[in-house]
Amino acid sequence: MRKLNPVEMKDWEIAEAAEESLRPAADLAAELGLEDGEWSAYGPSLAKIDATKVLGRLEGSSRRAKYIDVTAITPTPLGEGKTTTTLGLVEGLGRIGRKVVGAVRQPSGGPTFNVKGSAAGGGLAQVVPLSALSLGLTGDIDAITNANNLAMIALLSRLQHERNHDDAWLAARKIDHRLDIDPDRIQLRWAMDFCAQMLRNVTVGQGGPLDGFEMPSGFYITVASEVMAILAMSADLADLRARLSRMVVAYTKDGRPVTTADLEVDGAMCAWLVNAVKPTLMQSIEGQPMLVHAGPFANIAIGQSSVIADRLGSKLADYLVTESGFAADIGFEKFWNIKCRCSGLKPDCVVLVATVRALKAHGGAPAVKAGMPLDPVYTHEALDFLEKGCENLLAHIDIIKRAGINPVVCLNGFYTDTPAERALVRRVAEGAGARFAVSDHWLKGGEGAVELAEAVIAACDEPNDFHFLSSLDEPLAARIETIVKDVYGGDGVDFSETAAARLAQLQADPATARLPVCMAKTQYSLSHDPKLLGRPKGWRLPVRDVLLYSGAGLVVPVAGDIKLMPGTVANAAYRRIDVDVSTGRVKGLF
Repeated sequence: MRKLNPVEMKDWEIAEAAEESLRPAADLAAELGLEDGEWSAYGPSLAKIDATKVLGRLEGSSRRAKYIDVTAITPTPLGEGKTTTTLGLVEGLGRIGRKVVGAVRQPSGGPTFNVKGSAAGGGLAQVVPLSALSLGLTGDIDAITNANNLAMIALLSRLQHERNHDDAWLAARKIDHRLDIDPDRIQLRWAMDFCAQMLRNVTVGQGGPLDGFEMPSGFYITVASEVMAILAMSADLADLRARLSRMVVAYTKDGRPVTTADLEVDGAMCAWLVNAVKPTLMQSIEGQPMLVHAGPFANIAIGQSSVIADRLGSKLADYLVTESGFAADIGFEKFWNIKCRCSGLKPDCVVLVATVRALKAHGGAPAVKAGMPLDPVYTHEALDFLEKGCENLLAHIDIIKRAGINPVVCLNGFYTDTPAERALVRRVAEGAGARFAVSDHWLKGGEGAVELAEAVIAACDEPNDFHFLSSLDEPLAARIETIVKDVYGGDGVDFSETAAARLAQLQADPATARLPVCMAKTQYSLSHDPKLLGRPKGWRLPVRDVLLYSGAGLVVPVAGDIKLMPGTVANAAYRRIDVDVSTGRVKGLF
């Protein structure tokens, strides 16, 4: 592969050049010890892995990889490079001879064509091939979209037919009882994998009786759907099938839940997902195997790659590097208290990613705005802003320590950082008792991540006291308040009348009272208000609603003004994406 310079080349150009020397999927499968029938090729460099077969064969094996989670400080709208750091760490561990596998989420079309771009990493730390990863991959997100929307079709069709026809007509069509669905208590929405703010709230059924009847509805982005959460949390196909059947999509007029099993659509939904339950095998630019599976956001969903991928990776390598979405208050908190409960895996190390750019923003530097040029303060030395912003870093170090783990703080190096700036962040991190490493993986790939890899190996060899934040026997309201006070640093919670009523209903039901809590709040602040940067004090978290994801097994408090369907900005990424019609190669992805 020819020499690549991230300073002079765009990410898609680097990825395109790297794809000239991709390792065949068969070589990756052989390196992982996969046997015939346990994987299937998707072209020369991609494969699907039947994790159920592999884990079944390896059930008695004592091998368990060192388990590393990558999280971050509170990001700017441009992101601070968790995926890039995850890839850099994988490459760094590979560079010093460790057998390593990475596990990351599949990019959503929303960010890919909007502000942040594809979740492929960047510079010399990327998942490749980039175009395949960013444009549908092996169809998992499309399958989730279709499964969700099939449930919506079944729900609204049943509602319409029960409204328009008598019992004899229904019985002739083998519908032997009415569900009596309340059209004002529909829980499900349509899904699409783009940021479409004008579809958040819509009216359906306009026209005559054959078109249904008018009622409010709406869309969420696919990665916020319960079906996506179910895929992320399922242990295997059988577990996926069982979880799908428990999805509550509406309530009857007398308050009983209506599930996908009641609609007899759960089996057909699972049929859409038979292939999606299998992780996709890809690779880093430097040829290490990467498992790509599931793609829920962390601000409005669980924010993790799948339990299946992590359990699989833990049996196939000596080091498994996974990633949690957004910052430690959101992504790591859900990894800690939801994913690890579900998977049974215990982390050996947590990497906390920070950037000089984000720390300056938290210290009061001019706001970072998506699609707009950066203020010069971000590319020139500014120790005053940086030092003040380190309060946010200290908050996230404290969050991870509450889980019983001392983090490795990784300064994701930008080539504009000065030695004095890097030294300041090191002093703050080490002063808080954390390990510290600078990683220049974006610029130098695995070579630039050796310091980080060595720090992680050392951290993995030390015992920790990993424990959950709360017991599931504690009341839901108390567990929510503990998250707000002990993780976010707030003074407490204010529940709206709607949220309090729903929470009381969930607490009264033994089937839901012990479910994990999955908070939905802004990713841009430790609080609910994205304008409160740094380490805000003296605030309370307003919870306006509480959702039940009974299939995924989650109670979801919705805080502040968080939306389940993001919006698209004016200067969106799709304006720069195109195709070279002479070669068919996609250009402009980042």
